[in-house]
Amino acid sequence: MKKLLLFLLCINIFIPYVQASTTSAYEYVLMDMDSGRVLASKNKDSPRLIASITKIMTAILAIENKDVNEIVKVDESISKSYGSGIYISVGEEISLLDLLYGLMLRSGNDAAMMIASYVSGSEDEFVKLMNGKAKEIGMKNTIFYNASGLDTATIGNKSTAYDMALLTRYAMQNEIYREIVKTKKHTVKTNLKTYIWHNKNKLLNEDYITGGKTGYTERAKRTLVSTASKDNINLVVVTINDSDDWNTHKSLYENAFNEYKSLKVLNKNHFKVLKDDYYDNLYIKNDIYLTLKKGESRSLVSHIKLEKKKNYKTGDIVGKNYIYLGNTLVHEEDIFAKKDSKKDLNIFNKIKKWFK
Repeated sequence: MKKLLLFLLCINIFIPYVQASTTSAYEYVLMDMDSGRVLASKNKDSPRLIASITKIMTAILAIENKDVNEIVKVDESISKSYGSGIYISVGEEISLLDLLYGLMLRSGNDAAMMIASYVSGSEDEFVKLMNGKAKEIGMKNTIFYNASGLDTATIGNKSTAYDMALLTRYAMQNEIYREIVKTKKHTVKTNLKTYIWHNKNKLLNEDYITGGKTGYTERAKRTLVSTASKDNINLVVVTINDSDDWNTHKSLYENAFNEYKSLKVLNKNHFKVLKDDYYDNLYIKNDIYLTLKKGESRSLVSHIKLEKKKNYKTGDIVGKNYIYLGNTLVHEEDIFAKKDSKKDLNIFNKIKKWFK
């Protein structure tokens, strides 16, 4: 037998939005990486060619599916590569990690093709992984045809600013990925050559920028993904077909950092569910912060759902705390139960407690 306990706190609804100062981008999105909340956007769900920001997906899949310290022997997989490259040679031995640095810092199309072949046996099989991961993440308007982002007159990888922000938010949870994309300079020595790679992402000159990926093809035009952190606020910006993308990103970040603050909305040390006398003790594992404008805290809604479990042990998840901003769900946090070992309820009190 299962029952639900519901606790709802409703406050005045207020729908906020950042006023962007840019008009050069055909499509852009500014997203809070912690909650996934969109703070500003334009045409955010319109599928467009995305060029080399494709390589964000290539990188995270390689990290998740292989040991990055493995040595890769370069083969004929790179023979069809053209455009930007790191100019590796057939027979060269290089670590997968170094290939990833070449992929993300120099946008190496040869690195992308070699990574795809090494991870999945062929680029075609790797593309299946890419589209599967896109579906898993929730990228509903994305399709991949290759690992590099190169396009032709008839075909090319397509996505949206929103989908690419979702992907970046996912990738930035990985420590190896975070380390690669924030690197300004990387030196590599293989059995054949020595390389010194400088990151193409000029935004890294800004103190608050933590990573990103550039992209360009003649058909896609300029595409750019970047991430930023300041005062406990973590953001991602994606622009597609933007001739002034560096300034667009800086403008969006600076506006957001001026208008928003990070507010602790759940405190793990003082978490309490009112009127619950079923569980001995309930707790959450994390302090939760939200990126909010001044006055937005009045629009927060805390909605707790608890599932009554006859038999539970310490550490079991017994519910969730949902946080809404107006009508929009911005966070959900697991609620755990802790048994009070000092309590020794007799059968009568247990039955009484259950029905109560």
